[in-house]
Amino acid sequence: MKEYRWASLGCGVIANELAMAMQKQGRTLYAVGNRTHEKAVEFANKYGITKVYDDIHEMFYDDEVDIIYISTPHNTHITYLLEALKNGKHVLCEKSITLNADELNLAVELAKQHNVVLAEAMTIYHMPLYKKLYDIVSSNSLGPLRFIQMNFGSYKEYDMTNRFFNRNLAGGSLLDIGVYALSFVRWFMSEKPDQIVSQVRFAPTGVDEQAGILLMNPKQEMATVSLSLHAKQPKRGMVAFDKGFIEIYEYPRAKKAVITYTEDNHQEIIEIGKTRDALSYEIIDMEKTISKESDEMHLDYTIDVMDIMTTIRNDWNMKYPEEE
Repeated sequence: MKEYRWASLGCGVIANELAMAMQKQGRTLYAVGNRTHEKAVEFANKYGITKVYDDIHEMFYDDEVDIIYISTPHNTHITYLLEALKNGKHVLCEKSITLNADELNLAVELAKQHNVVLAEAMTIYHMPLYKKLYDIVSSNSLGPLRFIQMNFGSYKEYDMTNRFFNRNLAGGSLLDIGVYALSFVRWFMSEKPDQIVSQVRFAPTGVDEQAGILLMNPKQEMATVSLSLHAKQPKRGMVAFDKGFIEIYEYPRAKKAVITYTEDNHQEIIEIGKTRDALSYEIIDMEKTISKESDEMHLDYTIDVMDIMTTIRNDWNMKYPEEE
């Protein structure tokens, strides 16, 4: 398989993980760009990256770049996505890939026009554990899916200037942590939910601090999602079928699941993959998809999840400045 040249747009936590994942594969990022040039230079020196852009927009026109990984704040994604795609770059973009469904639809159409791969960096779709569980569920050994229960809560100090609560940085629980829970739901549901109800508690800045969501699809598979940015909860996913249920903790980068079979309560432990290799799995799946070896990026699920989040925020009448 061709060795693709990656450029990182951003120098934050995820960009550092990306650079380290490349190093573990015996590779180095080709280039880096950042709004603060000094940080890009620092990042490049740290990881032995030879190319640093004085202006981040140069990245989109560099013929040597094959794939751009975008890890900037949510509300900047669409601008960078459109510029990258129209210049024929494959793009892997941090979640949430865009602010809303209209933005994502624009990017999807542009990717089709230029015959490039567009994907969201959603760890759930790439962890070996979820691929294994997908095979188990697809075998029908657990019977039909009935119910999914999701929790994701973290305790963030009430600092309304940080990105979690900052409306100008597209803060709020739904785009930051809800996207994980909903991606988990979509992974196991056989169809996209078409019935959605929710409740929300707003932070003083007007973003969603806490939310409860109830979903059901045409096959009457149901899910509940509980989110909070100011109350710690376990990152727990539970998927219930006729013949058993699956429990997964720390589910965004999970390596272990426990299946309990309801007939006799015996348990099966599935343990596969490594949490610390989450970015490596994304890199591998992205390159497989670009090379047409297999389609591993699940853009269809990303579109469904964005549709759900957009519907929910419309119900809340919650808009970011870019949407007004």
